Amino acid sequence: MIETVVESIRVSLVTQHRVVILKEVTGERHLPIWIGPFEAEAIAMELQSMVSARPLPYDLMKSIVGEMGGVIQQVLVTDLAQDVFYARIIIDQDGKRIEIDSRPSDAIALAVRVKVPILVDEGVMEKAGVTLDPEGEESSPDRERTSEDVPAGTDLSVFRDFINSLDFEDFEKRRDN
Repeated sequence: MIETVVESIRVSLVTQHRVVILKEVTGERHLPIWIGPFEAEAIAMELQSMVSARPLPYDLMKSIVGEMGGVIQQVLVTDLAQDVFYARIIIDQDGKRIEIDSRPSDAIALAVRVKVPILVDEGVMEKAGVTLDPEGEESSPDRERTSEDVPAGTDLSVFRDFINSLDFEDFEKRRDN
C-alpha cells in the first residue's frame, strides 16, 4: 500500500466535473479520482478548516464510530475495475478490526476529518496513477505502458482528458482565498 495525501480538488471549467487528486507521500505519482460535487465540497471544507452550520454526513459518521467505541485507523483505495474505484474504511473497535466497504470519495471525506492515512493499493496506482509536470499536465510515465498493464475494458483516457481540461491557475486562486 502507498500512503497518499489529498493534494487538491479540481473542477473542469468545461464539464464542471470534480476530481480529487491524491499524491503519493514518497513519490511523484498522482491518482485522480472522479467525485461528486457534494463530496468535493465536504473534502474542500475540511481541508480549508471551514465549519458547517450543521453536521455533514461525514461528521455524523465520525461521531457514530466514536460513540460506538471505534477508532478509524485508515482508509484504503483497494481496487479499480471497469473505471470504478473501490475503498475500505478500517475501524478498530476494542481490538477488533472492522472493514467497511465505501466509495473512495466518502472514505476520503472521512479520512480528512479524522486525520488518518489514505493508502492506495500499488496495483491501483500502477493502473491509474499519473505523473504531472510542473504546469499540472500529465507527463510521460517512467516507462511506457503496454496493453498488458491495463485490464481489458479499462479506458483511463477519460482521466487524462479531464486533467488536461482543468484550469489550474483558477484553482490556485480559489485555494489562496
